[in-house]
Amino acid sequence: MERSMAARFHDAAIQFKVYEDYLDSKVTSTDLFYLKSRELARKLVEHGHKGSVLSREQFEEKKAVAQAAQAARSSAFYGRSRPTTLASAGKELKDNFLRALAEREEANCSGKMTSVIFIRDHNPLGQEVSGYIDYAHRLKTQDFEPYFSGKKKLMPRRSDLCYYNWKTQVSTSNSSPNFEVIYDDPNGLLFKNKTDKKILNVDPLAGQGEDSNRTFLQSDLYTHVVIYDHSIRTV
Repeated sequence: MERSMAARFHDAAIQFKVYEDYLDSKVTSTDLFYLKSRELARKLVEHGHKGSVLSREQFEEKKAVAQAAQAARSSAFYGRSRPTTLASAGKELKDNFLRALAEREEANCSGKMTSVIFIRDHNPLGQEVSGYIDYAHRLKTQDFEPYFSGKKKLMPRRSDLCYYNWKTQVSTSNSSPNFEVIYDDPNGLLFKNKTDKKILNVDPLAGQGEDSNRTFLQSDLYTHVVIYDHSIRTV
C-alpha cells in the first residue's frame, strides 16, 4: 500500500539534515544540465514545480518534532529524564525582547507558565504583519537557538494563534495545545488556557485575567512587542 504523503514528509524531515539537502534530493541531473544552476533548481522544487514539497517552515517544524520525539524515546530507554539544555544558555542577549524570552524559557518548557507573544513588524517582503504566538508550543516544535543567537528573527506565522498581514489582509487563527482562541466574544480577542480553563484577555485597556500579566517591551528588533504570561498553579 502506498504510504501517505504525511508519512513521506515525516520521513523526509528525519532523513535530511538541512532543508537544502531535502530540495537536492528532488533535483535530477537533467535539471542541472538545462538550468545550469543548483540554486535555481532548488527554487523550482521549493515552489512546487516538481510536485508537492514541504516548505522550509514545515520542514523545520517537522524536524523539530521528530527530534523531540527521538529524545523522549531515548530518555525512556535509559529510564531517566536527561537535563534539558536551554536554547538561550550561553548566548549574549543584547535586546530586551530576547532577554525576556530567555527569562521565560525554562518556565515555558517545564509547563509552569504559558506565555503568549504579540509581535508587530515587517516581513522580508516589507509587509506589516502582526500576530500572537504560543511561546511554549513553539519551543517544543522549533529550535530557538537561531533566534537567541541572532541568526533568525522570530515572526508570527499563519499556523500561530493569530496572524494578520496588513498588506494582503490575510487573517488566520488556530488553537494550540495550550490555548483555545476565542475571537467572537463581545470583550474582544481572548485565549482560554486548556490546562486551568482560565481566560487570558489581551486587551491592553482591560485586566489580563487571573494568574496572567502583560509586559510591554521596548525592542530594537521589532516595531511592537508584548508578552502575556499565564502562570499554571500546580496546587
